[in-house]
Amino acid sequence: MLPSLFISHGSPMLALTRTPAHDFLRGLGQRLQPKAVVVVSAHWASRQLLVSTSAHPETIHDFGGFPRELFECQYPAPGEPELALRLARELNAVPTERGLDHGAWVPLSLMFPQAEVPVVSLSLPVQWSNAELAALGERLAALRDENILVIGSGSLTHNLYEMQARDAAMPAWVGEFADWVEARLAEDDREALLAWESAPKARENHPTPEHFQPLLVAMGAGGQAERLHHSVEHGVLAMDVYAFA
Repeated sequence: MLPSLFISHGSPMLALTRTPAHDFLRGLGQRLQPKAVVVVSAHWASRQLLVSTSAHPETIHDFGGFPRELFECQYPAPGEPELALRLARELNAVPTERGLDHGAWVPLSLMFPQAEVPVVSLSLPVQWSNAELAALGERLAALRDENILVIGSGSLTHNLYEMQARDAAMPAWVGEFADWVEARLAEDDREALLAWESAPKARENHPTPEHFQPLLVAMGAGGQAERLHHSVEHGVLAMDVYAFA
């Protein structure tokens, strides 16, 4: 059975820049052969749960100030409308047409560069409680029996106000929060993770919650966590990847 995954997608430049996280995601994709992917990205925030039924989701360049070659990147993975409509029924989600934002296509373009794996996007209902987000993951867990990969795409730490050079050292307050998350996941302490805002340095690392919330969905969809990758970019972006078996 496939695990569910939490992927820290970092800067959009991850698609083009050889970093430890870039190389890890390329290798990770070679180890997985899913029939389809269902992804919840921090960059599709909504009030209610939405699901994209697009058969040919466009590549959304939802960022600015980057090199032209990044805007020229396309990720033409097909959608899976039948699966999307099924999820709409099962999850009481609203079907809509939407492409893949960079929280989805950047990591997927590294994992599955041939764009052969169908992708269905679910929105992130940011006004839901942490428990509701984890429960959403629980309702997605059955997809793993069908060889469908469930991904929450966000960032373990995400304070863009403190961004530094790409190879800058990690400040202590970033490491303190990342270590807290790793320890709680290793202990399978879901109660603590559902109250993650009370963790040491939580607010410093997440001035807004949307980049942490996909981890709760991935956690709900799987079992015991394993940290597959840890690196840091721009000092304050912990690029951790977790699998939930």
